[in-house]
Amino acid sequence: MQTDSRGPRFAAALTAVVLAAVLITGSGLLLAAQTVVFALGAIGGPRVSPYCWLFHAFIAPRLTPPTETEDERPLRFAQGAGAVFAAVGALGYLTEVTWLGLLSTAFALAAAFLNAAFGYCLGREIYPIVRRAQGRLGAGA
Repeated sequence: MQTDSRGPRFAAALTAVVLAAVLITGSGLLLAAQTVVFALGAIGGPRVSPYCWLFHAFIAPRLTPPTETEDERPLRFAQGAGAVFAAVGALGYLTEVTWLGLLSTAFALAAAFLNAAFGYCLGREIYPIVRRAQGRLGAGA
């Protein structure tokens, strides 16, 4: 499936704001909520992601039709990676291993910021590498 490439970038901007708030407040519960947002995007794709839903409901109707679309699979992979970092961070904050919460949240924030500000998604870049590695591993099994 293809999706408007502006939606994930909008979602990354909202994600960056939430993750910055987590770093400022140290809220493990807010990071746990962000983990759910990531998980929804990973499992159901952009159409199920709350932030992409906001984009499609309120922003996209005011824009010209998309000139670019992109494959959902790398986006779902990126959301899954974000879910892992956010879950580890939430676990760190909630178990008072603050350094783990800070570090994991900072990595997720860096990735979200790169996407929001520059359109560079680390998950989309890593996805083909993982797929190639899976193909090599699967061929020898």
